[in-house]
Amino acid sequence: MVNLSELENDALVEIFNIGVGHAAAAMSEIVNEEVTMSVPSITFLNRADAAALLDSKKDGERICGVSQHYDGAFATEAILMFPEDKSLEIVRLMVGDAMPLQELTEMEQEAMSEIGNIILNSCVGTLANLFDSELHGSLPLYHVGTSAEILSSFGGQDDEAVVLMLHIDFVLSKHQIHGYVAFVLDLSALHDLKQQVSRYLAKVLGQA
Repeated sequence: MVNLSELENDALVEIFNIGVGHAAAAMSEIVNEEVTMSVPSITFLNRADAAALLDSKKDGERICGVSQHYDGAFATEAILMFPEDKSLEIVRLMVGDAMPLQELTEMEQEAMSEIGNIILNSCVGTLANLFDSELHGSLPLYHVGTSAEILSSFGGQDDEAVVLMLHIDFVLSKHQIHGYVAFVLDLSALHDLKQQVSRYLAKVLGQA
């Protein structure tokens, strides 16, 4: 499906770790609590396998997703996903314990969209900066559904579309939440991404 060398794979993990580090700093200010995030692994899968992976981690629960479309150095649909019950937990951290559950639920869409915007733009912005290129994002969209429903909503019906899955550990001092960021890429976008990574490595190694 995709042939990244070990060096290219490690470079992508490191780039995304920088991106989520920026997101963690921004999130720490919002929740007034130290937030650490890391990307322990990235995986390339087809949509069905990506949905199956999410289901296996979340026991078939519905998930909350925030998506943004990006164009520029490569085109992709980026989606931040958490188990639905964890999204309310994150929102409560943002607004405090005093808010009633009903009001909290009403705020969930807006608050999760803001979190998605922070995390996705941090990841994508880091890619753009290190690739010395531009990526322009749409406004965030909020989704709730099964893994398959959310992943099948993007990238048209291209059966060859590849999903780049980032497993993110999202740790607060009193909470540990595991989420995923998925980038849906058609074959052309996947080729563009691989080229950008190769170019980045050539520049970095040339300076070493």
